[in-house]
Amino acid sequence: MGEAKVLGMNAADHEISYANNSLLQKAVISKVTPIIEESITDMFRETRPTCIKVADLGCSSGPNTFHTISQVIHTIHGICKRQQSELPEFEVLLNDLPENDFNSVFKSVPDFIERLKKEKGDMGCYVGGVAGSFYKRLFPTRSLHFVHSSYGIHWLSKVPDGLGNNKGNIYMARSCPPNVFEAYSSQFQKDFTNFLSLRSTEIIPQGRMVLSCKARENPDPSMEDYVWELIVAKSLLDLVAQGVVKEADVDSFNIPLYSPCKEEIAEIVEREGSFEINSLQVFEVDNDRLLREQHRNKDLGFKELCIEMGKDVANTARAVFEPMICSHFGDAIIDKLFVRCADIAADALSYGMNLKQANIVVSLTNK
Repeated sequence: MGEAKVLGMNAADHEISYANNSLLQKAVISKVTPIIEESITDMFRETRPTCIKVADLGCSSGPNTFHTISQVIHTIHGICKRQQSELPEFEVLLNDLPENDFNSVFKSVPDFIERLKKEKGDMGCYVGGVAGSFYKRLFPTRSLHFVHSSYGIHWLSKVPDGLGNNKGNIYMARSCPPNVFEAYSSQFQKDFTNFLSLRSTEIIPQGRMVLSCKARENPDPSMEDYVWELIVAKSLLDLVAQGVVKEADVDSFNIPLYSPCKEEIAEIVEREGSFEINSLQVFEVDNDRLLREQHRNKDLGFKELCIEMGKDVANTARAVFEPMICSHFGDAIIDKLFVRCADIAADALSYGMNLKQANIVVSLTNK
């Protein structure tokens, strides 16, 4: 499986688009906003560039990336207004894999620029796209002042090697053999080390970077429940039982995703040596509350609410995983698979399934 071709989220014109099913990701960005503001303020205090170059890595195709960029500009605008100094220009570089729905991103730019003008007055903000993996060089040497990535670095550059015995699983699970956890951990260490080294070359000295990703709270990965991925795995196995999917196809399918713990992030940053950690935090987003909020104006009983939330869980998983699943299994199973996901999620929610998601945010300064 060529990960660069199948890791793109569902496009905006898709029936189940990532743009319409990324409430969790939006909540993560909102939680991280104060750290972005602090990081940008410190960078601007020390460097004072006439043009601030900002990169958002893994921008995807929804509106979330413009929330982050707006916050960066709002912070700088506030500083300049208080100090009665001239506002710098902004060069905003939006990055994702080539298969990302950049058409949707670019169609949103004129409205974004127009909103900026209404809120901040006439200003120079120039937006461009950079297609490519952030596990390779993307930008000229010492060209960036601030880099942001939300829900990007937990995606690995490839499926780890040595997962041939991860039968019945599509990711890490409590039932996985020890070598599976080791393989995932090893791949993340390689990828994140490489990521830091590349960005250190591209970011100016004393430039800043803020990264957030899915996380686990237990340092031992075998003690964690990976709920969303388990729902998809169980649904695939149900289709195997129905004769719709071959068992061998499930056994050979693994998702290139890894949820690190706080200790791993700190250790890799320290060992790689290019960045200084300003802050490193773990925080939770209560996705159960987010989904319930979507249905607050509907007159739903408990069972009906669980069914609707089960559909939400399935749609969110589909928006993220569908390209990978289609590439491996073909698209004929997709509707059946995610109907089953919705049923399993609804049943689990009725029994109190916990949808809280742990996340990591780390703020870094390039040495």
